[in-house]
Amino acid sequence: MTLYIDVPWLLDVQEQAVPEDVSVADYSALVAAVARHKTRIPRPTTAEPDPAWRAAALLHTLVRLQPLPYRNSLYACQVAVAYMHASGEGMDPPYGALVDLVRDIQAGKASVYQAADSIREWRL
Repeated sequence: MTLYIDVPWLLDVQEQAVPEDVSVADYSALVAAVARHKTRIPRPTTAEPDPAWRAAALLHTLVRLQPLPYRNSLYACQVAVAYMHASGEGMDPPYGALVDLVRDIQAGKASVYQAADSIREWRL
């Protein structure tokens, strides 16, 4: 089963992930994340993306585009975990691994494909 999310779903996760009242600064970043995770063929050699790739697309896009005025890393991680859970798969990254992945994405050291590989390794 392929799970497609929308902007209201992202806003629901934001409400749970960021306890203080944080208004979205850039809704186009949320729209971009939704569109990217719906991509049917992430690479020419790949037939159908799996939930780990879709979660990575959400994570990568939200980290890079920063839709919130602050707490974007926390929000992006929560979205990725929530997406995997909603897709029927859990995630159990080693302590600090998700933080390291986000830092690598921010620094341009990790691509969406590398993020997806990490999420696949952490699946339950």
